[in-house]
Amino acid sequence: MNSPRVKFYRSALAALVESLEAVVRIARWDDPAEAAPEALRTDASKLLDRLGTANRLVTDTFAGSATDAAKVNVIRGAMKRLDSAYVVYRQQGIAPSVGGNNAAMLLEMEIAEVKLAHVAV
Repeated sequence: MNSPRVKFYRSALAALVESLEAVVRIARWDDPAEAAPEALRTDASKLLDRLGTANRLVTDTFAGSATDAAKVNVIRGAMKRLDSAYVVYRQQGIAPSVGGNNAAMLLEMEIAEVKLAHVAV
C-alpha cells in the first residue's frame, strides 16, 4: 500500500496538471462571445499556489522506504518538467510571434506525457 505521503505527492502533481491544462485551454479559447467556464477559470487561478507547492515538494527532503522514495523521485521529476515547460510557455507566450503557439503545444505535450507516465506511479 502507498504511504499517505506518496499519495500527497501524487495529488499535488494531479492538481498541478489540472491547473496547467486549464491555463492552456483558456489561452486557446476561441469564442469571444462566450467566456471560459467558471470551473476552468478557477482551476487556472490556482496555478501559482500549486506551482509553489510543487516547488516546495521538489526541494524538500523525503525520508521513507526505498520504494516510496523511488515513486516520490519520479513524481518530483514530473513536477520539474512541468515547471520548466510552463516557464518556457510564459516566456514565449509573452511574445506570441516569437513562438507562443509552439510553447503552448510543447506545454500540452509535456502535460500529456506526464499524465501517461504517472497513471501507474
